[in-house]
Amino acid sequence: MYLAMNRFTVTLENAAAFEDLWLSRESQLQETDGFVSFQMLKGPEEDGHILYASHTMWETEDHFRAWTQGESFRTAHVRARKARKLHEGATRFEGFRAIQRIDALQPA
Repeated sequence: MYLAMNRFTVTLENAAAFEDLWLSRESQLQETDGFVSFQMLKGPEEDGHILYASHTMWETEDHFRAWTQGESFRTAHVRARKARKLHEGATRFEGFRAIQRIDALQPA
């Protein structure tokens, strides 16, 4: 399993527009080989800013890397230039390979 995460620091006055940009964007992730799940996370507010993180799970890092080179990635990020105006500083990317996984028990 591979987790790809980007963190964004957004001012309070840009938070609604930032959320709208993400919630209204076209995604083709569900049709992408190796894609497992996506979450856009909203973190704490501190000093007039809100921390957000996009969190994408992939079967392997190779699946993630292949997606970043494909057309669906370009389509999903066509409005990314607009997002740069809504968050402060550089987006921080972090990638992680799972070394352990524990899932919830499924009811019998």
